[in-house]
Amino acid sequence: QVQLVESGGGLVQPGGSLRLSCAVSGRTFSSYSVGWFRQAPGKEREFVARIHWSRDFTYYADAVKGRFTISKDNAKNTVYLQMNSLKPEDTARYYCATGSYGTVANAYPYWGQGTQVTVSS
Repeated sequence: QVQLVESGGGLVQPGGSLRLSCAVSGRTFSSYSVGWFRQAPGKEREFVARIHWSRDFTYYADAVKGRFTISKDNAKNTVYLQMNSLKPEDTARYYCATGSYGTVANAYPYWGQGTQVTVSS
């Protein structure tokens, strides 16, 4: 049984920062990635960033490149998403997922419940 629990969301002003956490328990997948995705109301779930569990490989969506940083602490089985220079269009529910790699949400079998990020003045 794999469980992912996100935390760290909230309300922040444009230009502000937040750090999301994704704690993974039950099992880790050394051959795969942990990905962050987001979904705004009325929109499809979209890829944000991913990091490989066992290698120093990261990949970002163009919309967040240079503003967001994904990192991991393997000892804590936790992945982080540092979000800087936040914009109103970053408002969404953010999910972490594992069990696959790549940028396609449907390829990931394990998901957390999500954490809401709202960027507004």
